[in-house]
Amino acid sequence: MSDNNVAVRAVQPEEERAAAFGGLLNEVSLDFAARGENVALARSLVAALVANCREPVWDITVSMLEEIKVAVSEAVSNAIIHGYANAAKQNVRMHLWQYKYAFVICIIDEGVGIADVKCAMEPDFTTGAEHLGLGFAFMNSFMDEVLVDSAPGRGTRVTLIKRLAEPLRKV
Repeated sequence: MSDNNVAVRAVQPEEERAAAFGGLLNEVSLDFAARGENVALARSLVAALVANCREPVWDITVSMLEEIKVAVSEAVSNAIIHGYANAAKQNVRMHLWQYKYAFVICIIDEGVGIADVKCAMEPDFTTGAEHLGLGFAFMNSFMDEVLVDSAPGRGTRVTLIKRLAEPLRKV
């Protein structure tokens, strides 16, 4: 993992993640058409899931919720715009896991993939003049970890991790 909490590595197996984050509370998956208007759908789903968590260890602020929604918006927009070149006949898959101490979101496309993930994650990197190249920078700024698994021709999986509380350690 680099200094800015961005990593390019395989996603942690579900059992390991559940143990590390205090146990699974809820899991939701959604496939939707790669259309710009579905970015709002993804944001709404994340907001509903986070807002409905009643875990006493969570201290969710409106600001934190907005940050998570922005990170999801950027990941979904990247899948639609860069992964599929706005081809609405393709699908984006979103998985959300709610753990006792963390929230994990995976955005998956089966699009063109990213040739150089490390380069693509640099601030201001863009594939076109009409884009600002800040998507991964926003994701990294608002989430605790951003993991990217991608290669040309096999799509991209972006995993966003937000730690919501730390487990109390017994002394």
